[in-house]
Amino acid sequence: MTGERDLERMLATLRPVARPGEFVVVTVADATGLSTHATVREPEGLSCVLARADADAAGLHYDFVGAWITLEVHSALDAVGLTAAVSTALADARISCNVIAGHHHDHLLVPHARVDDALAALVALSDRHRR
Repeated sequence: MTGERDLERMLATLRPVARPGEFVVVTVADATGLSTHATVREPEGLSCVLARADADAAGLHYDFVGAWITLEVHSALDAVGLTAAVSTALADARISCNVIAGHHHDHLLVPHARVDDALAALVALSDRHRR
């Protein structure tokens, strides 16, 4: 199935869902043995998103505890405007957001303590675009 490219349709059908748990981002040289949920290779090392409990068990340092929200709309990787609209809605609510793009969905890490506020802001954004 091809991902959606129409911004109005993407926003109308965001369907934000929070995964259970707390997530952190750590930097390691090697992720062998770690149960990663996402990784990004950077010049400084391998950035990994892990469950907080897994990072704690491995003795890894982190400075952000996030909630993971998945936008269940299947957005195309070359779609224009979704990240901007979502990040603007969250910024307007004073909620920080880190975006991870998967092949089928976009994923957001927001402060764990603000997950309910983030979901409410995203649902309100989606509601404004429904016809």
